[in-house]
Amino acid sequence: MAKKKQRANQVSKGQRKSINSRWTKEARREWIGSTAQMLAKVEAFKKGKNVMLTIKNPNNNETNKPFIRVNAKDVWRNA
Repeated sequence: MAKKKQRANQVSKGQRKSINSRWTKEARREWIGSTAQMLAKVEAFKKGKNVMLTIKNPNNNETNKPFIRVNAKDVWRNA
């Protein structure tokens, strides 16, 4: 086997997170359901991306699924 090339600087192996998970969770909680998230979804929809929306389940018999994910094409194209 060949010997690895020596580097002038240390290169990270990317094995561990550089930020505490507390802060990533907090940022995610602020993003989910925000108006910024909805604006980002609308912009992505206008660009032709595959956008998924979470809506209330219209079938009341499925009590184990109060919300379902649907494609934005099905919701926004018909409106």
